[in-house]
Amino acid sequence: MFLKIFNFQNTIISRYLLRNLALFFLAITFVIGLLVFGNQFVLTVQESVEHGIPFAELMPLVGFNMLRDIPIILTLSFFLSIIITISQFYKNSEAVVMNSIGLGDKGFINIIQPIVIFLFLIVFFLTIFAVPWAKQHKSLAEDETINASEFSFISEGKFESFKDGEIVFYASDSSKLDSAGEQNMEEIFIYSSDNENPIIVFASEATKYIDIKTKSTYLRLKDGVRYEGLPSSNNIKILDFEAYDLEIVSGEVIKSISNFSKIEEKNSVDLLVEGGLLANAEMQWRFSQPISILILSVFGVFLGKSSPRSGKGVNLIIGLVVFMLYNNGLLLAKTSIENGQLSPIIGMWAIHLFLIIFLIFFYQFREGKVTQFIDKILFLNNKEKNHA
Repeated sequence: MFLKIFNFQNTIISRYLLRNLALFFLAITFVIGLLVFGNQFVLTVQESVEHGIPFAELMPLVGFNMLRDIPIILTLSFFLSIIITISQFYKNSEAVVMNSIGLGDKGFINIIQPIVIFLFLIVFFLTIFAVPWAKQHKSLAEDETINASEFSFISEGKFESFKDGEIVFYASDSSKLDSAGEQNMEEIFIYSSDNENPIIVFASEATKYIDIKTKSTYLRLKDGVRYEGLPSSNNIKILDFEAYDLEIVSGEVIKSISNFSKIEEKNSVDLLVEGGLLANAEMQWRFSQPISILILSVFGVFLGKSSPRSGKGVNLIIGLVVFMLYNNGLLLAKTSIENGQLSPIIGMWAIHLFLIIFLIFFYQFREGKVTQFIDKILFLNNKEKNHA
């Protein structure tokens, strides 16, 4: 088998196909990478301006995000490049010559095997080792550069909402977050509701802090007034206070988010030792990305086969739909495992198995073997009826 593959690689046709495949792969990877990383760069600049964080401190986060997204970019780019390369061969009638000398679908698969194996190893290394490392260092960088989110930072002169809009907050002046996670503010306005009764709070000063035990985020308001009820209501309640604590982010929410992020940051060896639903889901996701390279490469060869008179780009659109359904199916299975709704034994392996079965059926149908089988059944049925 390996000798056969080696012989394929030393033909002029194979070198021609691999050269085209490599060019399309590099071009598509560049375009998709430019779109993804360019969007991340713009969002980082916007975040830096809005929250007053030095742009230089946020740049490492862009780099870690790039490393995180490389596996899926490589997978999609390679899948699309196979479809485009094979389609071009058929549209230029070059594949007709290849088929006439015995280079059909199996021949194309044999020719691209070295690139498939090479990318499989790269994606495997990235998902098993490099991506968890990048996520871990990204988390550390966020902690060091003032994580600009509602959990740790409040902007001055800007209305901000917490608890899915239940609390609206405004501070005319705000200091930067200190090393203890506290932030001082002045001239505070807060709007919230309690059992459908509006609550308005004015305070001269406030300090945002995080409770060490519960991990909840609180605002400690000082020297203010609390109004409960509508202004025209007779039962409006007015409370003057010297100090008043208001929870703006629940510690349970932060805990659930940190649990998921910590699992993604752990190295693969620790996850295998740890076990559990979250660890199982994360490990299956890491293994699924390199596995998808193998499956989609074969699917790409089958989708690339087209007639010279067929519409341009149809196979490419089908390929994009297949990739999205495949990737979303894996993400849905991952979420179901994490929530305990799907057994890890079935897990994402069922998605891979389903696509392989569909791939076999698709190949048999396109080669006419399924219709031949159906025709044989119909012929035998008619023969039995005529005999009766």
